[in-house]
Amino acid sequence: MILPKAPVERLIRSSGAERVANDASMELTSTLERIGYKIAEQAKRYAHHAGRKTVVSGDIKLAAEEWVRNL
Repeated sequence: MILPKAPVERLIRSSGAERVANDASMELTSTLERIGYKIAEQAKRYAHHAGRKTVVSGDIKLAAEEWVRNL
């Protein structure tokens, strides 16, 4: 796992949950990492298509918007 457990637990609590089971935070962590990886891969393609080696915030935004549209 790349993402730390504590911030994910805080995210779940901020949604109104009083208690968070360990397996729930681990599942959300895993899900967020999979989604993040897919967005990062697409953002890398956008940067490459633009002739850049550097992924910029616009690449991430575009890839994230595309990912949401395809839900």
